[in-house]
Amino acid sequence: MVADVSAASPTAAPEPGRPARRTAGRGPVAWVAMYHSVSECPDDPYNVTVTPERLDRQLAWLARRGLRGVSMRELLAARARGEERGLVGLTFDDGYADFVSSALPVLYRRGCTATVFVLPGRLDGENAWEPDGPRKPLLGMAGIRRVAAAGMEVASHGLTHLDLTKVSDEVLRAEVESSRHLLAGITGGDVEGFCYPYGYMDERVAAAVRRAGYRYACAISPGPDGCGDFALPRIHLGRADTAPRLEVKRRLARFFGRAVGAE
Repeated sequence: MVADVSAASPTAAPEPGRPARRTAGRGPVAWVAMYHSVSECPDDPYNVTVTPERLDRQLAWLARRGLRGVSMRELLAARARGEERGLVGLTFDDGYADFVSSALPVLYRRGCTATVFVLPGRLDGENAWEPDGPRKPLLGMAGIRRVAAAGMEVASHGLTHLDLTKVSDEVLRAEVESSRHLLAGITGGDVEGFCYPYGYMDERVAAAVRRAGYRYACAISPGPDGCGDFALPRIHLGRADTAPRLEVKRRLARFFGRAVGAE
């Protein structure tokens, strides 16, 4: 029987600003998958959409290899205990409203949890930062609360989806700090994670995220040396990723995984 992930309870995470301890000899570091929208959307110039059926097949592929998708909160807590073997981080960027209607049922069916990186400065808005392609609705307060109540982790993607490497210190502080406070007010819980919009980050941005009290941050490629848990790399998964491509990406993730937990 598949476990009811809506009953999942938060687990302890590392102290803010301090990378979680890795335990030697406990197997390879888990890898992290990056998703965005889950819907039927053939017009997708940015390759950020995966159908519910494809998501289901990808999670089934993981399960056949003894792997289970979990939120970053769960993954990092398990890693701190040396128990990350068999776990894969699942992340969904941008906070698309279709996460509730299309992704949640699949995650329930497969016994998985996930982290959803949302934009509290665009509540009930749309993906206006993408100049081409279809307009897609984003989660509002009610949707974010449904995600949290379902046992998923709600984390920050900034306020409005800006390239944080190009903004002033004042705007950077607002995007990082204000988004965390707003999400805490919406969910009623702590907001531990951050995701850099577009995956762009540098030492200045990572330092701002650390100061804001987050416990980790996700990028795409490994970040500057010394960023550790504030530049966790991820592997993009999309609608074209069938079994052969997933195997290639799993192997690629082994190289990226060296950055996870770096001191």
